[in-house]
Amino acid sequence: MSGRTENSGHLFSWLWRNYLWKHRWLLLVALAFMSIEGAMFGLLSYMMKPMFDNVFVGGNSDAIWWVGLVIFGSFLARAVASVIQKVLMSQIAQITVGDIRNDLVSHLISLDGTFHQAYGPGYLMQRVEGDVGSIAKVWKIIITGAGRDVIALFSLFGVALAIDWRWTLVALIGAPLMLLPSMFAQRYVRRHARKARDISAGLSTRLNEIFHGIVPVKLNRLEEYQAGRYAKLTRKRIRTEVRSSLGSASIPALIDIMAGIGFIGVLFYGGREIIAGEKTVGDFMAFFTAIALAFEPLRRLGAVSGTWQIAAASIERLKELMDMVPALRDPADPKPAPQGVPGIVLDDVQLSYGDAPVLRGTSFTAEAGKTTALVGASGAGKSTIFNVLTRLVDPASGRVEIGGTEVSDMKLAELRGLFSVVSQEALLFDESLRENILLGRGDISEARLQEVLEAAHVADFLPRLEGGLDAQVGPRGSSLSGGQRQRVAIARAILRDTPILLLDEATSALDVQSEAVVQKALDALAKGRTTLVIAHRLSTVRHADKIVVMDQGQVVEEGTHDELLARGGTFARLHALQFSET
Repeated sequence: MSGRTENSGHLFSWLWRNYLWKHRWLLLVALAFMSIEGAMFGLLSYMMKPMFDNVFVGGNSDAIWWVGLVIFGSFLARAVASVIQKVLMSQIAQITVGDIRNDLVSHLISLDGTFHQAYGPGYLMQRVEGDVGSIAKVWKIIITGAGRDVIALFSLFGVALAIDWRWTLVALIGAPLMLLPSMFAQRYVRRHARKARDISAGLSTRLNEIFHGIVPVKLNRLEEYQAGRYAKLTRKRIRTEVRSSLGSASIPALIDIMAGIGFIGVLFYGGREIIAGEKTVGDFMAFFTAIALAFEPLRRLGAVSGTWQIAAASIERLKELMDMVPALRDPADPKPAPQGVPGIVLDDVQLSYGDAPVLRGTSFTAEAGKTTALVGASGAGKSTIFNVLTRLVDPASGRVEIGGTEVSDMKLAELRGLFSVVSQEALLFDESLRENILLGRGDISEARLQEVLEAAHVADFLPRLEGGLDAQVGPRGSSLSGGQRQRVAIARAILRDTPILLLDEATSALDVQSEAVVQKALDALAKGRTTLVIAHRLSTVRHADKIVVMDQGQVVEEGTHDELLARGGTFARLHALQFSET
């Protein structure tokens, strides 16, 4: 993420265009009630003049009633307007924050794999929850406070100016003295608020690593080490938050100093005019009340200024994320995806991650409707081929075709709609077993679902689950065994019914009994499909139509299992190593 800092006006403009404009009429209604609430401050201060001049000094008892009724009416109007505008602003704030969070999640999901390699889950979770949550906490305060208090200031200074414009200037004599310190304080708050959000992201990342890796943490006795790393970041965050609070608190403090200077000036300047009889006590009390009430909204606006800087740091970071665009996009003139069961061709494909070459002129053909296995040592580039086929990454050069159409010429959604993937780690969600299989599809009949459960051998273990299909599988499928999770993944693939099947070490982590069941389901799933299999366990690819042997990003051998053994090359050596102890 860049360290650039945008001005507050630009950030608010972005927020207004994208999220607030749609609520403009509701905002106008809320603003009208804010105006009523703010204007009552001015009316209350103005009523000090008749209260002192007509009632207390003039001794007019009849004026008590109408003065009292006007003052009570101002309080009543203020109370009603306050409730209405706060409810309206709360509604707008909640909807807006919800929209920001939804848009951010949708946008992050759309970004490329390279982005997600650079920014881990903990970091992104902090952006979605922490930064948006920061906006949620201050949003209503900023809008409500700014709207009400700005209007209150206009009404109060209007009263002050109406009584004596010279007194008003004297009351504000300290204002120029606070401009530079206030600007410095705002920049200080923004800088430390941004730093605090960065540290919070680091804390989330650390927690994500600890809890996802809790077993190795315990086995390697890393509890104290990991707790220490987290505590170190926590202390750093505390220091940064305290410094940010110092900057936020200094802004209203500067206003207090300005108010003190102003009050002394008015007391000396206005007091002499009252003693001389040039002004009445009512004039002074109305002015004094207006200025006293005005400094409180000023103080709150100063606090809002500091709060806005904290929110602006979060908005700035969110905007940076929202401005990122996927490197992999649909072509300008897309070609239709191939029909039927297509073959796959890779021709002289070159790909590097940074300075490290992964594919070096990789070329092979996977014939339509047949099973092609990719074998080789770790780091040979096998999984990268799956990423290239599905356009999770684009090669630097070479040709990747499916059914005669280059993958870069198809729409991403149509391209990825050709594939079903079953990998070593079946991704399960903390939902019911039914939802983990259907994944939101509502067009699957119970009869079809039962067929899928039988074909994937999910029906074999279903009676042992309390709740059956409605049983909760737990976080990441923790309540199911490895073999059961794989069978759920196969059930998903059967439901997708795509022409191409990608199997990435689908049975490597299973015991012998589970492997036999899962392999049987996979064999049934592969029939009538173009299947690519990545396997380290060579026994699982014995019956593949073709085996492609890779080494350091290159295809070094191709053939059937028996042909490659007879050739005595790389595959034969891998086979001998794997079966030397059997």
